[in-house]
Amino acid sequence: MHILFVDESGTPPKPTADFSKQRYFVIGGAVVHEAAWQRVREKLLGLKARRRIRGEFKWRYFAPGNADERNPMRALDQFERDSIRAEIFDIINKDSGVTCLACVADAQIAYSYDSTKTADELYHAAYKPVTERFQYFLQEFGRKTHNKEFGIVVCDHRGANDDKRLRQHHDKLLYSSSEFTSRYNNLVESVFLQPSNLSVGIQLADMVAGAVWRKFEKNDDRYFNLVEASFRRSKTGQITGFGVVMYPKIRKDAG
Repeated sequence: MHILFVDESGTPPKPTADFSKQRYFVIGGAVVHEAAWQRVREKLLGLKARRRIRGEFKWRYFAPGNADERNPMRALDQFERDSIRAEIFDIINKDSGVTCLACVADAQIAYSYDSTKTADELYHAAYKPVTERFQYFLQEFGRKTHNKEFGIVVCDHRGANDDKRLRQHHDKLLYSSSEFTSRYNNLVESVFLQPSNLSVGIQLADMVAGAVWRKFEKNDDRYFNLVEASFRRSKTGQITGFGVVMYPKIRKDAG
């Protein structure tokens, strides 16, 4: 069994947004094998204990000057925050039971398509490629083990209405007969929703989404480079279209 933990990089921009300030929206995923979950959890909790951090890790908490009262690192300087962030990515990279996925949505281009007219539709459009790549990952893993590998999806709880719409969208993907939607034959049940402060997996997914967003939105790949090794790849080592998917597609990919 594999668990796909999913979180997003902030809020998807609206069609009327100033795209010079935010053009990209990212949904990130951390796929964790059942055998790896306990050790990854222990490493992350161990990091918090050593650093005397009581609270959850969120990408925005690492930003310079972030003094949110909920930020457990608000008293730390930027060097310490960056050091902790590097340790988190090291935990992800060094565990073979963790694989990362992400979809990068170019909101400015996406809103020029008839299929994407609201922020909710943008979110759902970015969610679809991540879950599809999870399905492909499960198929590949099953071929290696000669068993059918199953997986579940766990997403960050956002709000009652948002959760309801995401659950409906997820179920529509699972049971769709459209030629443009993958067959989710390896996924169990519907999407599970969990507050991020109660899920180390969602906290990892949030960090993945943040690193990818920073690479595209700010042209800063420092943090992406720290976690790049953990992304799903093709047999030839290609990440684009396999571990990181663009929406809308810029080029043909076969992931």
